[in-house]
Amino acid sequence: MQSIPALNSTIAYRELGERNAHAVIFLHGNPTHSFIWRGIMPHVAAQAWCLAPDLIGFGASGKPDIAYSFLDHAAYLEAFLQQMDIEAFTLVGQDWGGALAIHLAARYPTKVRGVALMEFVRPSPTWEDFHPLEQARERFKLMRAPGSGEEFVLQRNLFIEQMLPKGSLRPLTADEMEAYRAPFPTPDSRKPMLAFPRMMPIAGEPAEVYQLIERNEAVMATAQYPKLILFSPNGVLTPRPVAERYATKCANCKLVELGEGTHNLQEDHPDAIGRAIAAWLPK
Repeated sequence: MQSIPALNSTIAYRELGERNAHAVIFLHGNPTHSFIWRGIMPHVAAQAWCLAPDLIGFGASGKPDIAYSFLDHAAYLEAFLQQMDIEAFTLVGQDWGGALAIHLAARYPTKVRGVALMEFVRPSPTWEDFHPLEQARERFKLMRAPGSGEEFVLQRNLFIEQMLPKGSLRPLTADEMEAYRAPFPTPDSRKPMLAFPRMMPIAGEPAEVYQLIERNEAVMATAQYPKLILFSPNGVLTPRPVAERYATKCANCKLVELGEGTHNLQEDHPDAIGRAIAAWLPK
């Protein structure tokens, strides 16, 4: 891992490939970090400069005293791109990393060369649309509520200890769990984890995040750069019907079906994802 100054803090990142090649930026979600791309980047690095930053407050990146809003995360990523002197890029995103990839593509239409997405955060018009399981919906409602969210995420660390293992069909090893656990040793260090469920765009709330992501998706739908959506038939955020809907409404979009999975598809299908991105990668 390396790190680079960004605004008032630092962004850590993984790097593979040659710096004179086209830049591909891999963006993770909550509560993971760049470690989740470890099995995918090697497939792409033969033809691209692969960079996987840790979002601010996650992984080995700094944990400044900020709100960890969606626009905070975007601002630190923009600072990272500027510091790395990246003029053109392809974005790959999962979970909140997908929503951030769509946002950066809307912000920098002349620099983006393509966007690949899987299990990405999207505006859900209803709670039922957000997640198929009632238990999961209730947990997110709990995390959004004052007091119970702090208890669940900050004090008991249950986003890592209970929810993360359910994100893949393959059981995570003890070493893998420790890698995901390591960035969050104390309740205070877990504040960035709690911010994300509280701004998950569900049923129109929170309005500013919901509307921003809607606008970003509208820009993506008509943009002509290549798009790739990878999905599992029974995925959580983008199961087959959702993936097919996005592929239909987005110009120049390719759809790739993976095997069975839940949310963190990178843990169940790293080779398939890596090969699909390498084959699709805009030249």
